[in-house]
Formats: sequence, C-alpha cells, structure tokens
Amino acid sequence: MRSRYAGQPFTTSTADIAAALEQVSIPTLLLSLVHITGDSRFIRDFKPAGIFLNEVQGFMSEDDKARARAEALPVITDYRDRGCPELDPLAPELIKEMMDWAVCENVPDDYQALLAEEMDLDGVDPRKPAPLDSDQAAHLPVVVIGCGESGILAGIRLRQANIPFTIVEKNAGPGGTWWENRYPGARVDVANHFYCYSFEPSNEWTHFFAEQPELQHYFENVIDKHGLDEHVRWQTEVIAAEWDDEDGVWTVTTRAPDEGFTTMQARAVITAVGQLNRPYIPEFKGANTFRGPSFHSAAWDHSVDITGKRVALIGAGASGFQIAPAIADEAEHVTVFQRTAQWMFPNPMYHDAVGDGVRWAMDHLPYYGRWYRFLVLWPGSDKGLDAARVDPAYANQDYAVSEINAAARMMFTDWITNQVDGDEKLLAKVLPDYPATGKRTLQDNGTWLRTLRRDDVDLVRTPIEQITPDGIVTADGVSHKVDIIVYATGFRHTDVLWPMTITGRDGVDLHTVWGNRPFAYLGITVPHFPNFFVLYGPGAHLAHGGSLIFNSELQMRYIDSCLAKLADPNVHSIEPTADAAAAWHERTQAEIKQMVWSHPAVKHSYFKNSDGEIHTVSPWRLNEYWAETREPDWSAFEIRSRT
Repeated sequence: MRSRYAGQPFTTSTADIAAALEQVSIPTLLLSLVHITGDSRFIRDFKPAGIFLNEVQGFMSEDDKARARAEALPVITDYRDRGCPELDPLAPELIKEMMDWAVCENVPDDYQALLAEEMDLDGVDPRKPAPLDSDQAAHLPVVVIGCGESGILAGIRLRQANIPFTIVEKNAGPGGTWWENRYPGARVDVANHFYCYSFEPSNEWTHFFAEQPELQHYFENVIDKHGLDEHVRWQTEVIAAEWDDEDGVWTVTTRAPDEGFTTMQARAVITAVGQLNRPYIPEFKGANTFRGPSFHSAAWDHSVDITGKRVALIGAGASGFQIAPAIADEAEHVTVFQRTAQWMFPNPMYHDAVGDGVRWAMDHLPYYGRWYRFLVLWPGSDKGLDAARVDPAYANQDYAVSEINAAARMMFTDWITNQVDGDEKLLAKVLPDYPATGKRTLQDNGTWLRTLRRDDVDLVRTPIEQITPDGIVTADGVSHKVDIIVYATGFRHTDVLWPMTITGRDGVDLHTVWGNRPFAYLGITVPHFPNFFVLYGPGAHLAHGGSLIFNSELQMRYIDSCLAKLADPNVHSIEPTADAAAAWHERTQAEIKQMVWSHPAVKHSYFKNSDGEIHTVSPWRLNEYWAETREPDWSAFEIRSRT
C-alpha cells in the first residue's frame, strides 16, 4: 500500500518543477531523491556544512544548491513520466545514514525508535489506539476538559478507541491559546511543520511560523475532519469535579450561559486546559483609576482603535515581543515597560512566507514533508537542553553555567549588540544580566530591536510605581501619559488547573495536596485521584525546545493504555501509588536543580513559584520522556477491583 507521505501523483510541467526547486530546502530535496531512486549518492555526493535551528539549507554553498537542483530535475521528471509509481521502502541502515547526514552528526541509537515513530514513513500512525470492545467501551464514558491542542487530540484518540466522550470547552471555539490570543502579531515560535499533529501534517501553512488565525483554522479543520464537534459543549466551563469512590465515577459540575450549573458523570476525567491559559495581571496601585481602555493581551479588545493613540505595553516577554512591532506603525507612541531583559535567538525565517514551490514539494515529492519535519525537529528539540545544563566545574557561574552556555551567551550577545548600532544606552537596557536560556528565549529576526530604535517607541526598565487616571508613574517619579494600557504580563503558569475544584478519594482537595508544589507521576496522574489524567500536567512544560503537541501525543498514548485497563469490567479504578509519584517528583526536582532555569540570577521567571522553586517544567530529553511514557509500568499503580 502506498504511504500517504509518499506524495500525490503529479503531472506538473518541467518548467514549473524547476521553478519550485528554487524555493525548496535542498537537504530535504536530496533526501527525497534517495527515496525516489534508492540511490544514496544524493547524500554522499553533497555535504551540508551543518544544520542549525531554522537553517534548513544546511549552510550549503550556492554552487552546491544549484548542482543539487540540476541533478534533481531529471530524476523528478522521470518519476513523473513513470506515473509516480509506488516506492520500495528503504533499509533501516540507509534511513539512519540519511538522519546522520541531514543533521551533520551521529543521531544516537537511543533516539532511533522515537524518530522512526515520529517520522512514520509508513503512514500508519503508530500512536493510534486499538479500538476497544464496544460493550466494554460503552461503560467507560470520559469527560475531557478543554478543547485546545491537547483536548482535540484526546477527542481524536478516544473516538479511535471507541470510547464515548464529551469535551467541555469554556470558549466558543477550538484552539485554546490560539482561540484566546488574538493580539496583533500573535504567532507560534515553533516551526509549523513540526507544530502540528504527527498524523495530521498540513501543507497549507502560508508562513513557516504561522500567525494566530491560521493556527486556529488548522485546529478547526482537524475537528471537522475527525467529527468532534458533536462531542463538544462550547461556552461551558468546568467548575468542579468530585470522585465517588463507591460508584467509581466522577461528577463534573459545569456552568454555561444558557444552562446555569449542570452535572455529568464519567468513569474518567482528562484535563486538557494547558498551563498558559489563565491571564495574570499584577496588582498595580491605582490601576482601577485609569480612564482609558485597558486589557490583557490574551483578551485583546479589538473594538479599541489604537490608531494615533499613546499605548503603554506592560511586559515584554513572548507576547509583548510580538505586539510592539505589530502596533508601532499605527500608534502615535508606544511605551514598553519591561521588568527583565530577554535573551533572543536569531531566526531570520521568523516572518518568512512559505512559497508555492515549497507547498508543491510538500504535496508531491515523496517524503519531503516527513524529512522537513525531522530537519526542524532535531535541532529545535533537545539541543537546547545541552546549553541549559549546569556544569558545576565551570568557573564563572554568574556569567554562564557551562562552556556551551557561555557560547550561547556570546552568540546571543553578538546578535543583540550588532542590532543596536552603537546605542550604548539601549544596549544597557536590552542585554540580559543572567545566563543564557535561564528564561524563555525569544525568536528574533531583528524586528524587536528595530522597533525599539524608533523615535516613537520608548523602552522603560524602571519599575512601575502606580497607575494614574491618565498614565503610568515609574519609581523614578517620571509620569508617562498614555491613552491605552495593554497588559502583556503572562499567565498563572504555576497555578496548575486553577480555578477548578478537584476532589479526590476521601474528600481530598487537589490544590490542598499540591499547595505551591504541583506534582504528578510522569506529569499525568496523581495519587488519591483515581481515573484522573492530566495532559500537559505539572513537570511537563517544555522549556528547552520540542513541541507541546509532540508531548501531548506521548501523554495521550499513555492515557489510552490506562483507559484500556479501565475497560476491564473487573477494574474499578487506577491511580499511581504515592511512592511512585513521590519518586518521580524527586527525580524531576533533582534534574531541574541542575538546570540554568534554577539559577539564582533568574529572579523573575514564570517558571518559578513564589518560593523560587520550579515544579511545572520538564527537565527530560524527549527520548527519555518518550521511553517513560511509551507504556504504563503497572507496578507503579494501585489497581482496585470491583467488589
């Protein structure tokens, strides 16, 4: 059977193929040629100089790229003229050689199974659950809380497993963060051809890092394709969930505008609400006296016209970083209030459009899309963890935590310094004073600093003292007159599953158990909360790279296995043992303390709770977490039988 990733047959003219080849990633093109011909010379005769994040041309010379296109054209036209026949699978040894060649290094053996599964060259969706027996599945209703990327994924997998389910979503449509964050300039900072479900790739992206409307449209299309809409209760918020140990069911209390409070029962609950979905606005003295419009970036008021207005942007993290450049041309003046400078990673492709030639290749060249996904996955995943790990022997820990971290700091510093064009005053404001990657590192193509250098944009690093009816006063006594205040101040990241009330066995309250230190076994299950599963739970946030969609797929496969166990008529409930959860949390904490995120110089980070501890972030390499979640270790669970 022809793999769905082998490309659609085509009759494209030779001239149009040649034009398409001018736009494609040459390393990815050469990998596709190996599939078409079975001939490894297409990688052995061409050597990328190195693949770095978002450098999809492998630093190949223009001469080598031209030679590759010239050799590719007759191969592709011959393939076309032969009717685009089905291709023989390549030997695993050759696939491994292709991986090593693509990333200019040896891909370790312990990544091989993960990467083979993620690339899925056979097109079989290896993480798809087996359907359960209809009679058993009928007695296993599941409530999913949230219809963002992980909630949609849960719905797809539950439907494939033949399990009845209801998704409860507080918004009027799907996408979660991509439904809510509609501020100007909102876009993803993970390459889109990786930031999508492995089994639902899209070749329709108009940008390599897509903007919010396109992301929302992607999730809407996936919902339609998999028939999930009939399973979703829109504009309905889950207020509470309570476990009934006698009957072995959860009672979920919801609130909707037209229904008020209602309840539903389920054998299992899956939370899919994310960690960056409840806006946080600091308490500023006098904030309620401001006479103009004010709103959080995640609740952008599009009825407010910023044209010709003086705008205060409080916060310059990931959201503010995107907003300021997007509104600077329209506003009369933008004043950015930033507490801490951010490290920036150079990404010239950040605003680049995907050309028609690239989309043609994605659609028609065998396995081009799969290899392009690999090309952006590999350097954009665990490579960031190398620079984040502390080397205790490194001498200057105030400057950097390792030689790799120091090299990253030098690269980031050069990138920033070269853009300020000798403006030492601005450089002092924008150059961070803590080790690189200690906080979320922002993607930058030069737009941010170019915006800050405008005459009608000011960057203020002095703390805010108070907000007045007509502006903002900083601690130095300076009054900044503004018409509009935008709070780009982030989210209640450490308040996992807030504000829901979750009551487990023996009346135990989840937030009382957690306190200021949320934990879950593998980031998924919690002792004393039977049949309760958390997608993107504590300890599962990716701070070093990767994609949350990738993590969600691993977690949902694990949950599918747990649900299959629950489908046994003799099983009442499953939950992790306290020892297993405590051991996992202890291991995770030990790793986190070896990471730059815990560095004492990083005083203001959304990763840290009020005690300066980190409990939400994953310190694990992708292959390590993949191995841990591939299938449940039932010795770590208490499995209770029906009496």
